[in-house]
Amino acid sequence: MKQLYVRNTTLFRAIGKALRPGVLALSIGLTASAVALAQQVDVANFDIEEQPMSAALKAFAEQAGMQLLYRQESVSGLTVRPIKGQLDKRQALQQMLGNTDLEVVYSADNAATIRPRGRESAPQEGNTSGEARSTSPAGQSADRMQWPKSEAPSGDRSTRDMDTVTVTGTRIRGGTSPSPVITIGSEHIREEGFGDLGEVIRSVPQNFSGGQNPGVLGATGSGNASNQNVTGGSSLNLRGAGPDATLTLLNGRRRSYGGIYDSVDISAIPLDAVERVEIVADGASAIYGSDAVAGVGNVILRRDFDGVLLRTRYGAATDGGLGTREYSGTAGAVWDGGGLIASAQRVATDPVDVSQRRYTEAMAGPHTLFPGNTLEVGLLSAHHEVGNGTELRVDVLRSAREQVYYQRHPTLWYDNRFKNTTLTLSPTVEVPLPGGWALTTGGAWSKDENHQEIWAVTASSGASTLRRTACNCNEGRMYEVGAEGPLFATAGGEARLAVGVGYRTNRFRNQFYAEGIAYGGDEASRFGYAELSLPLGGAPVAGSQGERLLLTAALRGEDYDNFGSVVTPKAGVVYRPSASWTTKASWGRSFKAPMLSRRFGSSFVYLVPAALAGGVGYPSDATLLITWGANPDLQPERARTATASLAFHPQALPGLEMELTLFDIEYYDRVVAPLAVISQILTNPAFADFIEFSPSAEQQAALLARYVRDIENISGAPYNPDNVAAIAYNHNTNALRQRLRGVDLSGSYRFDLGPGRLTLRGSASLLDSTQQNTPGQEELDLSGTIFHPARLNGRFGGVWAAGGITASVFANYTSGVTDHLAGRKGGSFTTFDATVRYATNDGRGAWDGWEFALSGQNLLDRAPPLYVPWAAAVNDVPFDSTNYSAMGRFLSVSIARHW
Repeated sequence: MKQLYVRNTTLFRAIGKALRPGVLALSIGLTASAVALAQQVDVANFDIEEQPMSAALKAFAEQAGMQLLYRQESVSGLTVRPIKGQLDKRQALQQMLGNTDLEVVYSADNAATIRPRGRESAPQEGNTSGEARSTSPAGQSADRMQWPKSEAPSGDRSTRDMDTVTVTGTRIRGGTSPSPVITIGSEHIREEGFGDLGEVIRSVPQNFSGGQNPGVLGATGSGNASNQNVTGGSSLNLRGAGPDATLTLLNGRRRSYGGIYDSVDISAIPLDAVERVEIVADGASAIYGSDAVAGVGNVILRRDFDGVLLRTRYGAATDGGLGTREYSGTAGAVWDGGGLIASAQRVATDPVDVSQRRYTEAMAGPHTLFPGNTLEVGLLSAHHEVGNGTELRVDVLRSAREQVYYQRHPTLWYDNRFKNTTLTLSPTVEVPLPGGWALTTGGAWSKDENHQEIWAVTASSGASTLRRTACNCNEGRMYEVGAEGPLFATAGGEARLAVGVGYRTNRFRNQFYAEGIAYGGDEASRFGYAELSLPLGGAPVAGSQGERLLLTAALRGEDYDNFGSVVTPKAGVVYRPSASWTTKASWGRSFKAPMLSRRFGSSFVYLVPAALAGGVGYPSDATLLITWGANPDLQPERARTATASLAFHPQALPGLEMELTLFDIEYYDRVVAPLAVISQILTNPAFADFIEFSPSAEQQAALLARYVRDIENISGAPYNPDNVAAIAYNHNTNALRQRLRGVDLSGSYRFDLGPGRLTLRGSASLLDSTQQNTPGQEELDLSGTIFHPARLNGRFGGVWAAGGITASVFANYTSGVTDHLAGRKGGSFTTFDATVRYATNDGRGAWDGWEFALSGQNLLDRAPPLYVPWAAAVNDVPFDSTNYSAMGRFLSVSIARHW
């Protein structure tokens, strides 16, 4: 058999071939548009109604394409008069402030701070979060360079907060991450009609839709067994390295692991409570510790929500199924020194059965393509400043999701019922210190319980038998104290240092209730970290356009009670030769402790027909024993990561931003199930090291004695040692190496068009990933092969906004993947999404504050590319559900009212 899945091409050959139709088109198109419309950059079309100052500043930032930084207390209680027409941006902003006691300080043409008059500190550029309120143009994909300032007066809390805010990827307040930061703001989310954060992250080309995501089918004969949608949620899976290799944070704090493969459900966070999502697709263990190998995603909640927002949304697939009913309410208040936001949401979604899609209607049912589920969420986030600038903060999130789906086998079908509950509590106290320093102490406690109930139903009689009732239960705790502040002045600004120590515990229990069996384990670690930001060269003057250089360094040490100590460094450089260009480079090491579920979870032995495992020429009654599950002897995973990026943000065209990034991850001792594709076990030479052919009865007995539970017999016949052709060892093991490398390209351009503003934006990612399980094995392709990430993913489109009307159209592209068994590459998958939104902000009583939106996904109703499953895998659907969706055309309408 011709093994096309053995690596036979280079990354650079793939780059040259794949980038031509899509990625370079983005670059040429954006640049041409920018040149043609350069004369309009100093003027913007404004349509801002009389409203509270905080809301007006948001509207101004979006319409002007600027970034504004301010404290909520400074603008609370202020109202602005209407501002309409084509106006100079600076004049319009000054007109908004009017006779208030506020002033504007510009750090660049498109970045400014709003502050009380008389402050001496300068503002900073860039994407900001945390302590000070930041309003920036929606859809900005890469962070701009930020520069430390001279020290603020030690007692000046508000000035210090504005000048030292937090950015994902660094603990330096107001610092610059040496890795590119993808920022997706709340306005960006509404413009593109996303229904939840799961849809948001699946639109990011650097993220793989496999792992645990809606529509990803369970373990199948032909598929990759690591793809399991048992929670019904959505998990970040950067670079396709696995959901456990991407760290997901809520306001900078960890949440508990969940599901079978240790994902974190990002879709359970209500959209109306989200300010933005920031993603760093680069190793970050030196900053955040274990798990941040492929990157980190941080969901940042709104801090200045005022009033009540009610929203309802209904949607459905035109081919049937996916009827979605969503009801949510969000309320918030802002007062001098603090504020809170509370949100509740309920979502119910109908399933999609194989009978509802033409390419699966011939399959025996019931068999679910999309599970039906219900989600109920409650969230509370509050902050309040007490005496001498000390601030208290707390975030609470609870979610409960129930999911049902069916899997059909030849003589029976499984009725799978899951209930997943999560709870996260994270308090923080920040105390100002002399000299512009701040002390932060806090922690996080979270738990995730995934309760399973699985029934086997005989197809002929309808009789059902309870096969499993169990819980994958995770709990995590973290305590941390840290400090951050200035060290000394340099020629380029102010050197800053962040230091801290902490303690973290994780607990895992896999409880089988009917059998009275429980597996599990605990883990504890102590950690300490330090991070330095050192600006060299360039004057620290607001608005300076000269050459600037920034060096960063981070070091983190962790001491695990079961693995010992590990130290992870990261170094970076940010260089801006002029106001129009920024280059970044980073190098670091990452570390990941093997998940407790992989070490101490349940273990199984499956008895399957040899034909299901790809056996050819075996007797019809030949079987195979396959081990599956936990391995207590797993070792830690380690990685070396590197990125280099070039950002173009011309001073003459402030509406244009482009960024090119090269990335490289060498991942050692990666924990995998080595026989990922069941149908290739007996034919793929790469699996030979994990196969014991013609095992004796004594060898089989010794194997079975190590497993407490009975054999999972899906062979259709009683176990007979004489019929066992081989033993396949597929329990978790440390693979020798994974390599992930490639190119990202993103860009956006904002310009006035007619009575409104048009924003073109897009991004693409080219991935070359390989895996080598043992030293004598050839390097095997992962990317570009079925049930692994496609080599090229992209999303391109535009948003036009005028007054209260917003319209967007976007194209999504996923390249084809190769089917190993057939030796054939499937077709690519291109879909189109569109959204039209109308918001009333005219102040006319009952008509004010309404929002209406109509959205469509996959408007042309494109079916996923098909392949022919292995003949013995009779329960396999004929498409790769990790890369291509069976959703079809999905239409939704939403109505919201904000008082």
